[in-house]
Amino acid sequence: MADVRDIMELDRPSTPELTRETILGLERPKKKFIQGPKPPKRPEGMHREVFALLYHDNKDVSPLFPSDTAGNGYKQTKIKLGMRKPRKWKWMQFTNPARRDNAVFYHWRRPSDEPKEYPFAKFNKKVEIPTYTDVEYQQHLISDSWTKEETDHLMDLAQRFDLRFIIMADRYETEKFPKRSVEDLKDRYYKIHGILAKLNGEKKIYTYDAEHEKKRKEQLNKLYERTSEQIEEEQFLLSELKKIDARKKERERKTQDLQKLISQADSQNDTPRKTDKKIPKKKVPNPSRPSRVDTNYILQAVETAGIKFPDYKNSGVSLRSQRMKLPANVGQKKSKGIEQTLQELGMELNPTPSEEVCQNFNELRSDIVLLMEIKSALGTCDYELQSLRHQYEALVPGKTLVIPAQLLNAEQETAKASTGEIIDVVGSPGTPLNT
Repeated sequence: MADVRDIMELDRPSTPELTRETILGLERPKKKFIQGPKPPKRPEGMHREVFALLYHDNKDVSPLFPSDTAGNGYKQTKIKLGMRKPRKWKWMQFTNPARRDNAVFYHWRRPSDEPKEYPFAKFNKKVEIPTYTDVEYQQHLISDSWTKEETDHLMDLAQRFDLRFIIMADRYETEKFPKRSVEDLKDRYYKIHGILAKLNGEKKIYTYDAEHEKKRKEQLNKLYERTSEQIEEEQFLLSELKKIDARKKERERKTQDLQKLISQADSQNDTPRKTDKKIPKKKVPNPSRPSRVDTNYILQAVETAGIKFPDYKNSGVSLRSQRMKLPANVGQKKSKGIEQTLQELGMELNPTPSEEVCQNFNELRSDIVLLMEIKSALGTCDYELQSLRHQYEALVPGKTLVIPAQLLNAEQETAKASTGEIIDVVGSPGTPLNT
């Protein structure tokens, strides 16, 4: 309530304190304290917060409040310094070793400090400009479009301006010498630098292509001077190019999916179905009905043998060497058999993929696989024939099944042809195959 009364500028009534002594009448008279000066009243129109900054209850003078009292000011009127005397500073001269004009400068420094080299002199880096003698110029540096006086003037500018070729072209004496562009100055300077570096046996030689630099600046100038219509046309062409790339990627993805389906269909045709044809357990057959070899399956396997290479004609741009890759349906055994046969024939595994070589090489490998399938089928037939002969001899003791001479000759030729490690690939005549 006291704050509310203060905000509303109401005088606070002095109410006596109600105690036990006042009620019983036993209160003793208290000593009256002399009140000090009343605090200044807040001026009209001044906010309460602003007046609080000017006046404090602890009689501490605010820095914003004008006062001429000395006793109620700061507690420490004099700063307490250390016991030691402060070091002196002196206005002393110094020189910059990076300058050659012996200029003298001044700065503040303690006399007790030892004089040191100007610390910023280490940032003054100079470019080493090559020099040449008259004999070296006459032997190695003569040019049809540059005289010796103009070359000396160029090297002098390079020494003065630290190879800042823009400034060198601006300060070039066009009244005495022909006008040169920045590319011409660079070309002449770096040619001299490279020749002198070779003479001194340096390995790092700088080269400069003036024609390429001129074309680059021309292209940059054309790019800078484009109109708004040309910029819009460029953005339109870029958007069309992105659409073409997206359609091309989509077409390639569909082509790959189609090739996968074709390869899966070929692999299903090449591998026999185990669920359809199962070899039952052999029992002693009836002599009147001997077992028959499944010639239809053998003929079907021989007809579908070979390698079917994918056609890349309609798949867009492709490498010719990609046509020589074996399809995924060719097994590891067939691949090893093809490599071994090519090594026996003395041929390269990866010849140069020309158009004719690709076609003939693929046909050769397809014929090699066909030959391997024929040898495998022949071995299966021979095994079935031998098993029939043994069954006949077991059922009819004392008699032998006569095998025609044509089959025997074919068996011998197969045994001769199937020598070496290729037997493991196509199958041995005495080893049954799972059909």
